[in-house]
Amino acid sequence: MITSDEAHKLMEELVPEINIRKHLLATEAVMRALAQKFEPKKEEEYALAGLLHDGDYNEKTPIEKQGIEVAKIIKDKGYEINPAIEQAMAGHNWDNNHVEPKTKMDWSLFCCDSLTGLIVATTLVRPEKKLALVEVKSVMKKFKDKSFAAGTRREEIAMCQEKLGIPLEEFVAIALKAMQGIAKELGL
Repeated sequence: MITSDEAHKLMEELVPEINIRKHLLATEAVMRALAQKFEPKKEEEYALAGLLHDGDYNEKTPIEKQGIEVAKIIKDKGYEINPAIEQAMAGHNWDNNHVEPKTKMDWSLFCCDSLTGLIVATTLVRPEKKLALVEVKSVMKKFKDKSFAAGTRREEIAMCQEKLGIPLEEFVAIALKAMQGIAKELGL
């Protein structure tokens, strides 16, 4: 199985865009936190799914293949990948590739993917641009303002309530705390 160190190196190789790399690091952190809530023994799997899920996000991979192609790329590089991670990565792009999320890990990635961007956007509009100073209530206020970070897939984030059994505000709190824990790596 691919290790965390190998996955980090591979992510840097596959993803030249620094903002996508930061998104992947943020998603990895949030997925670790969600694993602690749902399946602590699967923390590494959750983290790897978060770290690698957009490894195929580029102009060469059609949108309907994103999330699926990344597993093939990982295998072609000589690494083994757990089928549960493969499923979660594919499921995060359900709207485009029609691979439906099924497990807690799948739904965690699906729901938190767009949330990381909303949290970053909320941070960047603050005068000090420091993630440590962002509060859950600020993110919730921006969540309700559909004109703010208009590309945020709010309906997917909100599915945390139905699919994960977590109130939206708690889900935001988990994600925010996780991202604050790696603020330096995110440059925030």
